[in-house]
Amino acid sequence: MSDQPTENGATPQGGAQQPPAQPKMQVLGQFIRDLSFENIVAQKGVNGEVSPDVQVQVNLDAKKRNVENQYEVVTKFKVESRNKDEAKSPLFLMELEYGGIFLIENVPDEQLHPFLLIECPRMLFPFVRRIVSDMTRDGGFPPLNLDTVDFVALYRQELIRRAQAEQAAKAQPDA
Repeated sequence: MSDQPTENGATPQGGAQQPPAQPKMQVLGQFIRDLSFENIVAQKGVNGEVSPDVQVQVNLDAKKRNVENQYEVVTKFKVESRNKDEAKSPLFLMELEYGGIFLIENVPDEQLHPFLLIECPRMLFPFVRRIVSDMTRDGGFPPLNLDTVDFVALYRQELIRRAQAEQAAKAQPDA
């Protein structure tokens, strides 16, 4: 006789099998930790035609809070625009740290790290996009609408970087 559940969910021994609890994520709060916008064009001026080249760097950080099942996730964006001319003169620099407080339940420990650094930033990103757009517009530039960030690829890159750093550390002879 097998222990497989029957159609009604009961095992042959008569016990009911509990379905696994569904993961739950709730955004409890969002906040700007740090924001700066330097309009270099307004400070120094620009000669000739402007053809912007925008570079975006993204970093993520997550930590457990003192309250059970609560986590703080911070996305850090550095947006730099330079003129495509030969001098690559800077046009503006924006740095934004945007965070969220999340209640996360029923996520297995081995899946928590990727959940925090992929799913939580996905929830925050539309708000980050709006802030960047508003800041660039208010700074005198056309509104910058950030491309969607692939947080899965970012997570994988970080895992590879950490693995390479560990290998390099193991390869170093002890001093």
